[in-house]
Amino acid sequence: MKEKKEPRAKLERKNILNLAFWTGAWILTMAISTFGSLYLWESNVLLSVLAILLNFVVGIGMILANIRHLNSLDELQRKIQLEAMGIALGLAVVGGLAYSSLDQTNIIGISYMAAILIGNSRYR
Repeated sequence: MKEKKEPRAKLERKNILNLAFWTGAWILTMAISTFGSLYLWESNVLLSVLAILLNFVVGIGMILANIRHLNSLDELQRKIQLEAMGIALGLAVVGGLAYSSLDQTNIIGISYMAAILIGNSRYR
């Protein structure tokens, strides 16, 4: 017997919903692992480690869902998605490291104060 193949559009929709689920779960576990020790379990190291491990495992699920989604796309859409991901990743890494450097050198506070002074002078 031949197996029925799902139509491409239906498979893409299924993969998009699966990716949305895993992405939402990852965001939720990221919030729990980030804020849990502050608001839920007051610096309990064991619970913090468990929350981080859960976030890591769910993150792997999100990556696998993303791979399934990309593999369900046609060549042009896959190329568009991969280029967009490359740009987003590059901006996140470069922007994140630049922000971290600004924070470590206390330039963020200086730039904020400069922006306030410039804003005040512009609207006088």
